[in-house]
Amino acid sequence: MLANADRVMPEGLKFEGDKKFFTDALDRADLIVHGRNSFEDQPNSPKRQRVVLTRNVDAIAPDPSNPKSTLWNPAGASFEAACERAGVSSGTVAIIGGPYVFGMFMDRYDTFWLSMAPHVRLPGGEPCFPGVPDRSPQQVLAAHGLRAGEPQMLDATYDVSVTPWRRSA
Repeated sequence: MLANADRVMPEGLKFEGDKKFFTDALDRADLIVHGRNSFEDQPNSPKRQRVVLTRNVDAIAPDPSNPKSTLWNPAGASFEAACERAGVSSGTVAIIGGPYVFGMFMDRYDTFWLSMAPHVRLPGGEPCFPGVPDRSPQQVLAAHGLRAGEPQMLDATYDVSVTPWRRSA
């Protein structure tokens, strides 16, 4: 689960090591892609070029609240068109938003970084991917051709780790 039953990430799921890993990765990305309910709320957030998925536009539109943001309705335009509108034609794209957004890109990821906090339970919470909890996140990633790499410990006190899942060549 990536959020509680109210679709909010509770404080009990926030760990300093994981936050640092996430922040550092976003700082290296050329484009951030997320749903309209997702955001990273960090000091560098306003500096980041982004594409926000929404059904509130027909295809692609500028975001009136953020000049670095492009609004994108996948039903009306391709991802490539949204990237072009955002001014990004190459580089690293960070996908950060929820099961629908993650699910859209399952067959496109080069690497998906799966963070695990094994001691946190979120009954009735929002799953990280479509198909969870019927299948584990690891089973979902493997079903889309990704293979687990070596996990990195982010917070030894709480056993929080992150594992790169990479597309096989």
